[in-house]
Order: sequence, then C-alpha cells, then structure tokens
Amino acid sequence: MKLLLSTVLGALVLAAARPAQAWVLAPSPNDTIVVKLPNKAVMTLVVHDAQQLRQLPQYHLDSLVARLSGYIKRADAAAKVAETDRLTTIFHPDQDQPGQQLPEEIRITTRKPGPGSYGPSNKIEVLLEKKFGVVINTDGNTNSQPRAAGRADRQAHRDSLRQARWEYKSSSTDLVFDLGLNALVNQPGGAGRPELRTLGSRYVNLGFDHRQRLGGRRSPLYLILGPEFAFNNYMLEGNNKWVNQNGQTSVALETSGRQYQKTKLATSTFTVPLMLQLGLHDRHGNTALRLGAGGFVGYRLGSWTKLKYFEDGTTYKDKDYGSYNLTDWQYGLQGVLDYRSLTFFAKYTLNNLFREGQGPQAQTLSFGVRIFGN
Repeated sequence: MKLLLSTVLGALVLAAARPAQAWVLAPSPNDTIVVKLPNKAVMTLVVHDAQQLRQLPQYHLDSLVARLSGYIKRADAAAKVAETDRLTTIFHPDQDQPGQQLPEEIRITTRKPGPGSYGPSNKIEVLLEKKFGVVINTDGNTNSQPRAAGRADRQAHRDSLRQARWEYKSSSTDLVFDLGLNALVNQPGGAGRPELRTLGSRYVNLGFDHRQRLGGRRSPLYLILGPEFAFNNYMLEGNNKWVNQNGQTSVALETSGRQYQKTKLATSTFTVPLMLQLGLHDRHGNTALRLGAGGFVGYRLGSWTKLKYFEDGTTYKDKDYGSYNLTDWQYGLQGVLDYRSLTFFAKYTLNNLFREGQGPQAQTLSFGVRIFGN
C-alpha cells in the first residue's frame, strides 16, 4: 500500500505539470479527475473548479509522499484494533514542521472490507484541509459517481473522528464549577457539638483543572492538577450562633430572645488538587465512565460569620471578619465519578477544621455535583 501511494502521488505531481487533457474531467460543478497508471492502479481526485486545480502545487504533494507513508502505517495499525469498519486518523503536518508550507490537516480514512463499506476492498482517503481529497482504490475499479453514505456509514465516520480526536488530544485545561453541601464528621458527643443545617451549609468550588495523559496515545490514564478556589458555609441549626471568646471558638444558644434566620461561619480557600483519573470509552469513542482519586492541599484565604435576623420591622445582617481559630492549612482526599454527562465529587479534609484545643473537634466532608467542567 505504501509503494502504491508513493507511485500515485508521484504521478499526480508529474501530471500537475502537464496539460489538463491528460486527465479525465467530469461535468461541473465538481470535476472528477481519474488517473490510471500502467500498473492498473487508479487514483480519483475531485476538485470544485479550475482554481483548486491550479492550487495543487502549493501542497507539495511530492514532499508529502514519505510523510504519508508513516501516517498510513500508523493509521493501518489503529484500524487493525478498531471496533468500527471505518477509522479516520487526523494528522497535522504544519504543526510537526512549522514554516514548511505543509497542509494544516491530513485525514486518513481506512475502511475494512465487508458489508456496510463502500466496496469489497480496503480503501484509503487522504483529505488535505477539507478542500479536496485523494481516494486510493486498490482493486482498480472506479466510479465517477460514488454512492452516498448510508446512516450506518455516517455513524461510523463520526465515531472514527471522535476516536481520532480522543487519541490525538493528550492534554486539556477546563474551567470547573462544583456545587454541593458540607458536613462536619468525626465529632465527639456531648454539649456544644455543632449541628449544621443541611441545605444551608453549601460548598462552591471554581477553578481550572489541567488534564495530562500518562502513557501512549491510547492510554486511558490522566493526571489532574488544579488551581481552585473553594467556599465553605457552615450554617447552624436552631437559634445557635458561632462565638469567639478568649481565644476559644464555640457554639452558643442565643438567650436574649432574638430569633436568627441564618447563623453561619464561612471560609474561602485556595486549593490545589492532584488526582489520577481513569477514562473508559464505549465503542463509539464517547467517554462512558471516568474515575478519579487523589488528594488536595489548600490554604485558607479568609473567614467570617454572618447573623441574619428580623427586629423592629427591619432585617439585620451582622458580619464579623475574624479567624475564629480556624486551621490555615488544609489537606485531604478527594474523588470524582463521571458517568456520561453527570459528575459527582467528594472531598474529605484529614485535619481538623479548628486549631487543636481552640474549637470543636470536627473534620469537613464536602460532596455534590459538577455543574460544568471535566
């Protein structure tokens, strides 16, 4: 196949220098150029107009022969293990060797013989920047009016493109937005234990996650690295409030008769996650399941309390910006489960929320869904 391609493309370069009468042209608007070589090999070239024909030399087809040989070898190897009858592999010569005036994109489509394909033999399509294509047919038969692809073939084409994009894309950076709830765990029993209002104790996380593939082009293993900004709310049940007196943070019941609508402690934290992620794909190349696990480290940027109450016909919101003896550095474990378009996350802080001996003994568990992002 490589020798055949080299011969055909070489003939195309030579033919480009000859008068157009050396080619067989079909009626407009699309001209089909059929080149028959002495060894019975046949090449079909489809152009929209004469202008595209005159542009052929700028693609340096002669210099692409050696490069295409390597590309086809890689495409053939991928096709042997592909589950579909048709596989499209995308290459970018201009990125590999900038400044050489090579095509920006080459797509090599390999079809397997059998029902559902265009014919009984293997075929290779080479698309240069989606402007015109070269079809190499190894059985010597030509058809100036190729039949339209059916639904199954179009689906196979989409699947192969998706598979090619998945294999080519080794890294990405995505904006992530997580929304969930907080809970305090591992608390000892007894009085003064903080009881949180479930829906009011919200967790919000916003940041960028960089995914880097580990291993070869088909490796499903990725390394995830952030930066992220997390916001934790700890809203108390009942008419309790957070207090900080004599270097000690505690929960106290309001005894003045004032009724609180909200009493919460909030923190903002800069975190850096580090996870390994395993991505599993279905036979169409879609991501079916992702499993991620790892850890994180973070530093608290700020903290404050907020009391909201209604008194004498007026709504009051009292804020106090203080440390409340919270631990500055945080570290813990986290995991992500992504099933198709739905992503769940969980984060467990290993160290206590408050400094040792200066507040309730408790650790934070955050969980929820990822609104968007990887």
